[in-house]
Amino acid sequence: MRKKNGISNLYLILVFAVLYAPILYLMYYSFNSGGAMHDFESFTLDWYKEVFADTRLIIIVINTLIIALLSSTIATIIAVFGSLAIENIRRARLKNTLLSLNNVLIVSPDVIIGASFLILFTMVGVKLGFASVLISHVAFSIPIAVLMILPRLQEMSPTLVDAARDLGASKRDVLTKVILPFIRPGIFSGFFMALTYSLDDFAVTFFVTGSGYSTLAVEIYSRARQGVSLSINALSTLIFLFTLFLVVAYYISARRSEKRKVAEAASRAGVPQ
Repeated sequence: MRKKNGISNLYLILVFAVLYAPILYLMYYSFNSGGAMHDFESFTLDWYKEVFADTRLIIIVINTLIIALLSSTIATIIAVFGSLAIENIRRARLKNTLLSLNNVLIVSPDVIIGASFLILFTMVGVKLGFASVLISHVAFSIPIAVLMILPRLQEMSPTLVDAARDLGASKRDVLTKVILPFIRPGIFSGFFMALTYSLDDFAVTFFVTGSGYSTLAVEIYSRARQGVSLSINALSTLIFLFTLFLVVAYYISARRSEKRKVAEAASRAGVPQ
């Protein structure tokens, strides 16, 4: 057992090393005054100052955040009602067909999705820019949110809804006071997953963005093609640290919420704290 545990731990260390070594390498040279990804000369914050002094880059960051927040919010709302509709379908074949169609969109190559949206927007006459990027992000975020919400909805006992109706609750009360509170963890999971995918997306956005509009992933790619600049390292470091902060904050919030629920359950049961 000890030998197996040692091999498992070694495997995990190697996996994390492969994943995080390039990120740490990138972060390390973001402080290099030499201006290259080798031969570290001295510590400097000039590349970070350059990032914050770049007005165009700040606007692109704001655009990316707006697109991510709007698309994930809209996609999550649609996914909630879509999950409710799928769960209420009684015919197993139709339900499985809809779930399969939903999953196909998740595993489809981003290049195919991006090219399809580009053809669609060209045929319909939608100008490539904010609207095209928002619509495409909402579209590929909905299946992800459904995948997070639907399992939570399936865990809910039908007796909860039946009991609420027997007590005189209207359809609106059943939805807002029974169903939505129960699937709230799934809704938050779907929202954050959609937010992450939207912030991270490059392939789809590359197809549907216009000449006067860009997101952070497309901008980083464009700058990287022009040559290595340590301002890209600085920008990537800031994004990584911001993401890390969100993950830690969510973890702490979840732990506190779990402890609060355990304490409330214990107090209702009469267990001394």
